[in-house]
Parts: sequence; C-alpha cells; structure tokens
Amino acid sequence: MRESGAVDTPTGISTGARRVRLGCLGTWARRDPIIVSDNYPFEDPPPRVRRRVTKAAILSTLSTADLAQWTCPHGQHAGHGCVTCYDATAEAEADPELPLWEVAAWFTTKRPIPIRALQDVHRHGRRFALDQPSTPLVYLLSGQVRATLGVEAVAGVVGFLLQNRHIVDDFTVTEIRAVHS
Repeated sequence: MRESGAVDTPTGISTGARRVRLGCLGTWARRDPIIVSDNYPFEDPPPRVRRRVTKAAILSTLSTADLAQWTCPHGQHAGHGCVTCYDATAEAEADPELPLWEVAAWFTTKRPIPIRALQDVHRHGRRFALDQPSTPLVYLLSGQVRATLGVEAVAGVVGFLLQNRHIVDDFTVTEIRAVHS
C-alpha cells in the first residue's frame, strides 16, 4: 500500500511524510518529522546553566607549583588556615555579590575531639559543621562562606580551627575542596 504523493528513495525511506505501521490493524499512519525540541516553538530556550567551579587537593601529593596555587592573599597555605581569611569571610557574609563557596576540609588529630565540641560547632551560626566519619581521629570540617577566591574560602574555614584552639589544639589537614556555582 502506497501513500499518494510519496516517493521511495534508494534507502527505503519515504521522502514524504514517514509511514509507521500501527500494530496488527494493518493501517498506516502519518508521523511528524523530527523536531529539535519537544517544546519547539512554544517555549523560550532553556536558561543557561551557571558553570560549577571546583578546586580540590590532596595535600600529601601537591607539587611545588600546586602549593603556590593554594596560598591565600595573606601568604598562608590554605591547608594550614588563616585567621585573617577567617575574619574576612565573616565580614563578607553581608556581601551577596561575592560567590558562596561550599568548603570541605578533612583533617586528622592526635587526640579525639569531644562530642560536645562537635555539637557546639553546629550551633556556631556561621554555617559550619564538624563531623567525624567512621575513621577514628579523622574529621570533616565543612561550611559555606563568601569569598572572592576558593583559596580564601578554604583558608577561612580552616582558620576557624586556628581561631578556636580550644576545640582542636593540634591538627593536620589532609584534603581540601571548595565548590561554587
């Protein structure tokens, strides 16, 4: 059965409307040509997605060039923390123009951190959390801070530990990560 006006090509595809066989009814139906989008032409194009920026490092594997990349504007390595960056991120909370960074810093300690201290960090009010994964003496400090650069955000979050030595007196940061979108 041929559709009127349809011309077969050597590939077997009709140059007219495509024909699709419908089940066992033995009838042929017309199918619309391929459309670029299901929304076409009724909706605006989808909005542009903001690029997600991620900076991460495992500190034991950093080269000399990578170390310079993780130095804050005050000359401190982000993994060692910077109290000045910590204070700057506190002041920057009121500036919505600065990017909001989600920061995570994994660190180890020689002594366990008391559970009470872990809970107090949650009530700190600066969107920080101090958690202990399943590994003993390994902790995760995470927080959201506003800063111009990711290295400032990381140095500020780790600077929280320096500012609050009563929580952790001796620590070694092993991995850091900063993300904003």
